Amino acid sequence: MKVGILGTGMVGATLGSKLVRLGHEVKMGSRSANNEKAVQWAKENGARASFGTFADAAAFGEIVFNCTAGTVSLAALTLAGASNLKQKVLVDVANPLDFPKGMPPTLSVCNSDSLGEQIQRAFPSVKVVKALNTMNCAVMVDPALIPGEHDAFVCGNDKAAKAEVVEILRSFGWKSIIDLGDITAARGTEMVLPIWLRLLSIYQNARFNFKIVK
Repeated sequence: MKVGILGTGMVGATLGSKLVRLGHEVKMGSRSANNEKAVQWAKENGARASFGTFADAAAFGEIVFNCTAGTVSLAALTLAGASNLKQKVLVDVANPLDFPKGMPPTLSVCNSDSLGEQIQRAFPSVKVVKALNTMNCAVMVDPALIPGEHDAFVCGNDKAAKAEVVEILRSFGWKSIIDLGDITAARGTEMVLPIWLRLLSIYQNARFNFKIVK
């Protein structure tokens, strides 16, 4: 499968590398066609890895991952182009973390809205699925880093799109995946981040995750 990755940070690089190892062709996109981080990532990941602009990656991918910083995601997706994203599944991994006063960050949108919903409204023809935003990127692609069974969450308006994303998560090794319903559930998963950040400050280690016990 051809996959577009929007964003050159740790999350995009980790997801992109995992997808390449699983046999997918992956193009990493950024604002510039020759972003230094994207060039280096492609060099390290071989023939199935390539790079270009946000628009290049969006046009290339049969499925696209939004791994940009949440406060600039809408701008990045605008550069990616609505026509390049039309009718595609967009996996939104971003969180609307805002750092105007340093650490810990606040959420730029919460309670009655979410970044996932904002993206869905801005790109109504895109099948937005919120996923993997409640954990560290190393855990995203290798849940076995944490002993025992723990949970990944997905939400979105399109059932078939969610099913496609669930299959990708299973290929990463996820066994327990909870479908929270439509895209409004992104409010909850994004609002998990303040407690996730507090736990990170306590443990000084990002290898932890949530398990729902019933």
